[in-house]
Amino acid sequence: MGSLTGKNIVIIGGTSGIGLATAIQASDEGANVWAVGRSEDRVKSAASQFPNINFEACDTHDLDGLAKLFKSVGTVDHIVGAATGANRTMKPFMEQTAEQFSEAFDKFWGYCNVVRQGVPHLTDTGSVTLVSGTPARKCNPGMSSISCVGNAVEALTRALATELAPRRVNVVAPGTTNTGMFDWMGDKKDENLANMSKGILLQRAGLPEEVASAILLTLTNNYMTGVTIDVDGGQLLP
Repeated sequence: MGSLTGKNIVIIGGTSGIGLATAIQASDEGANVWAVGRSEDRVKSAASQFPNINFEACDTHDLDGLAKLFKSVGTVDHIVGAATGANRTMKPFMEQTAEQFSEAFDKFWGYCNVVRQGVPHLTDTGSVTLVSGTPARKCNPGMSSISCVGNAVEALTRALATELAPRRVNVVAPGTTNTGMFDWMGDKKDENLANMSKGILLQRAGLPEEVASAILLTLTNNYMTGVTIDVDGGQLLP
């Protein structure tokens, strides 16, 4: 297993949720971490809490900003793409407009931008890890666009694994995870997540730290590439 000590890791979407949990764990393992997010407020807040991590503001659709970011880091050992970077409409396919459906793919195009700008700086023994989700393979009604994006991310991962070898490319697919994505629920967040998780084998939502530990596995296991790791509490099973 590879060590993260002294490695340069860039985490896009690293200022909250799964990305931030990954940044913290990687930093604790001795890595030099650049955690990137599009919200200036989140960057400032996270930087005040975790001074050992380099926090930067950049959007996945800002090609010049991404190029500048990777150039400033120099040699990159690992890239993690955990940014949503998209507006997602939760409606049946026939009730969505073409614009609403296509907006969800901003996540996919953002990942493509990160790979194109980051890989030229990646070492020959480095890796790229992207984040998908269980809807890619188990789609509930109203999640067609999210499912299609997840499938695209997982297909891109397999394609890149063949093209970028010996660099490694993997994807982690979390199930329902207790992150800020559900904060809009307000005081009912915990109750709603509990109801959403009743049909899952482990009967609870996952934690960002549990997903982050799988991402760290993809960084440190030097014989893993083209793989999708599910961290979903059994959500994909009947």
